Amino acid sequence: MIVFSLTAGTAALAQMVPELSGPPQQMDQIAAEPMPKWVVDDVRKMRAYPDQPPTIPHSIEGYQLSVNTNRCLSCHKREFTQDSGAPMISVTHYMDREGQMLADVSPRRYFCTACHVPQADVRPLVGNSFKDMSELGVKPLGSD
Repeated sequence: MIVFSLTAGTAALAQMVPELSGPPQQMDQIAAEPMPKWVVDDVRKMRAYPDQPPTIPHSIEGYQLSVNTNRCLSCHKREFTQDSGAPMISVTHYMDREGQMLADVSPRRYFCTACHVPQADVRPLVGNSFKDMSELGVKPLGSD
């Protein structure tokens, strides 16, 4: 009797679990979608939400970003921006976790592409309904 109930329980469980392997399919080659074009117009983009890291408006193809080398800093570091014309990285990138100023870029802010990304010319995957406070009718302090 006990053996019967275990067998019946296993059969019921097998009906609930979907088949893990389907019928064999041919391995047809499917054409891949073309890679999207990067936006490389060097125009600063409007941010989608407050405190969004700025996007990268130029090509970073071939940029080396490793423990020993950061090509982004050759233009965006404080001492190089006058010659390069690039915007300086935020002063927050020169602070440690406790908010103390450092002489150089903080190691936790060294890998730029962890937050900053280039943009591709594609349709957004998800709609953005963000509205700025000024669009919601909120007036700045002292405007009355």
